[in-house]
Amino acid sequence: MKKKLAILLAGVMVLSMLAGCGSSGSDTAADTAEETTAEESTEESAEADTEAEETAAADTEWPEDVQAIIDRGVLRVGVKSDVIGFGYQDPLTGDYSGMEIDLAQMIADALGVDVEYTTVTAATRGELLDSGDLDCVLATFTITDERKESWDFSTPYYTDAVTVLVEDSSGITDLSGLAGATVGVSSSSTSALALVQAMIEQGLISGDNFDSETFDASTWTEGVSFRQYSDYPAISTALSAGEVDAFCVDRSILNAYRTEGRSYIEDSFSPQEYGVTTKKGSGFSSVCDELITGWLADGTIDGLIEEYGL
Repeated sequence: MKKKLAILLAGVMVLSMLAGCGSSGSDTAADTAEETTAEESTEESAEADTEAEETAAADTEWPEDVQAIIDRGVLRVGVKSDVIGFGYQDPLTGDYSGMEIDLAQMIADALGVDVEYTTVTAATRGELLDSGDLDCVLATFTITDERKESWDFSTPYYTDAVTVLVEDSSGITDLSGLAGATVGVSSSSTSALALVQAMIEQGLISGDNFDSETFDASTWTEGVSFRQYSDYPAISTALSAGEVDAFCVDRSILNAYRTEGRSYIEDSFSPQEYGVTTKKGSGFSSVCDELITGWLADGTIDGLIEEYGL
């Protein structure tokens, strides 16, 4: 009797185990099916959003010059390749990254087109825009009243200030230490002008022969002189070699060159506002400004500034 009962109980246990296994397998299959469905739903939603954006761009009545960009299918943008956090091109992969790179991509997305990056310098960005080789420039392009006479600028998406980088061994710690010094600046930049104005305001230079409208860094020698270079790495190399005593440009740009044994001076001056630069009077100007204004309002640009540690 006991032997029969034991056999019966063993059979019940086996059936229970089989039932449990069957239930577990069923649940797993169901979970997998649910996950697959969820993934497919997410992908379909993303595709739908993309299609909706493209449809919206296609249905919008754009200014003539903007429609030309859409018809071409590519937005051509001038960017920096040596300013980490704004526009930087990886020498190995050739890929661009930075806040201004992202903004350019976002503008292209709004138009439903691809984006093509062209590396520019302070000396070439305006020329390439004027020639029609570029549709816009996002290249730490400082907004000034003088430049507004030649190009349109969007609402500023970033505000910086000019300062000076020196070798610690120079002993220079503030603007007064630049008296009689030779300072490296980028060709066609506003940095030299800003530095001279700051030294005049502090009484370090008389300013008797200074005129902001006719100022020329290549000929200025009163109290401080300048050497102009085509790009920032060249100025950094000149500083290391002792060709110049200091490197002057926007602080955000200098950050990439503040290596061991180098420091900023104590002074920062001349706020620099960056904007999307477009041809004077173009229909694309208003489109860019509307986009930048919207991204400022909804926190998108603040998020990019935080992401890139600017």
